[in-house]
Amino acid sequence: QLVESGGGLVQPGGSLRLSCTTSGFSLNSYVIGWFRQAPGKEREGVSCISSSGRTTYYEDSVKGRFTISRDNAKNTVYLQMNSLKAEDTSVYYCAAAWDVGITLRDVCSMSRRPDYWGQGTQVTVSS
Repeated sequence: QLVESGGGLVQPGGSLRLSCTTSGFSLNSYVIGWFRQAPGKEREGVSCISSSGRTTYYEDSVKGRFTISRDNAKNTVYLQMNSLKAEDTSVYYCAAAWDVGITLRDVCSMSRRPDYWGQGTQVTVSS
């Protein structure tokens, strides 16, 4: 029910901006997380943002390179990815969790399973 866009092929050191939106409901009351899954690996949380947008969480390997943001008026959440590395290659998913009584770490660690998932968008970092 969530739709991701913005993936593609980029060279190492390049940038991409992923978008996550839905037409089915308002995202304004949801924590939104970005997750990724590489072939043969478990899905991992990359970054999460609170429903207000005031609080963010990043996995250590992307700190300083990725920025999560949201525009609630556009019902869209973004993941700006800079200084991309080959190890960032994955399918990227966004997910939504109702923002009541949870922390961003709960969502990004998937100890609190999100309520909705997108289908994913492929990001490939290669020269």
